[in-house]
Amino acid sequence: MSVPGGKAADTSGMVVLRGGTFRMGTDDPDGFPDDHEGPVREVTVGPFAVDPYAVTNARFAEFVDATGYATDAESFGWTYVFARFLPGSLRGASPRPRQTPWWCGVSGAYWRAPEGPGSAVDDRWDHPVVHISWRDASAYCAWAGRRLPTETEWEYAARGGLDQARYPWGDELTPGGRHRCNIWQGRFPVRDDASDGYSGTAPVDAYEPNGFGLYNVSGNVWEWCADWFDARSEGRVMRGGSYLCHDSYCNRYRVAARTSNSPDSSSGNLGFRCAADL
Repeated sequence: MSVPGGKAADTSGMVVLRGGTFRMGTDDPDGFPDDHEGPVREVTVGPFAVDPYAVTNARFAEFVDATGYATDAESFGWTYVFARFLPGSLRGASPRPRQTPWWCGVSGAYWRAPEGPGSAVDDRWDHPVVHISWRDASAYCAWAGRRLPTETEWEYAARGGLDQARYPWGDELTPGGRHRCNIWQGRFPVRDDASDGYSGTAPVDAYEPNGFGLYNVSGNVWEWCADWFDARSEGRVMRGGSYLCHDSYCNRYRVAARTSNSPDSSSGNLGFRCAADL
């Protein structure tokens, strides 16, 4: 649907970055060749602003209340929910993709009812909004007077000024034994011991920010970028990994990691943050 009269461009509360030249990508052997994370190359990005946090349920609710916007998940009538979050009856009744059977296609799931009928975000207003497609994210950004970050901007901001570090804070996943992001802890997909403090989404300001003041650019929820994945792709870029990532199958919480999905797709671990021109 079209979004009526949005706000004027406004960078208040955003992190303003001067831009510059940095080394983008990685030659990390743990990368996925089909994702084209490498080669490492020098890239220059101009000045821009970016949100320190992913868009929350509370902020998305303001958008919906102001515009009446209905997400793609609402229009389709269903979206993907992690099976472990569902009651047994709903888990058994919901179809599962053959290659990723930990997901269930749940009728009636959407951002305000993230685990389907009977669920709510009443205790998660400060968590990232999920079940958001690229089209939904773009509509919110247009209303807010902002835009989605380009993939180059996203990686520049996520690196926080570090050169070729594996994570936004350095090369160790848990420096000094401290958890720095919300990812799967345990044996995926059957046991998450939540030793990082969370099972499912975490508040958008959980953990320490990176060197530029951005929170949760690794783990928690995937974040949409403006770009197509490549010249032949029908998918838009997703960055950052999510609370379901584990090095046994999806170590894409590394700062150079990337993947994609179709612009109308959504799931319970997919959100976004905004950028803006200066």
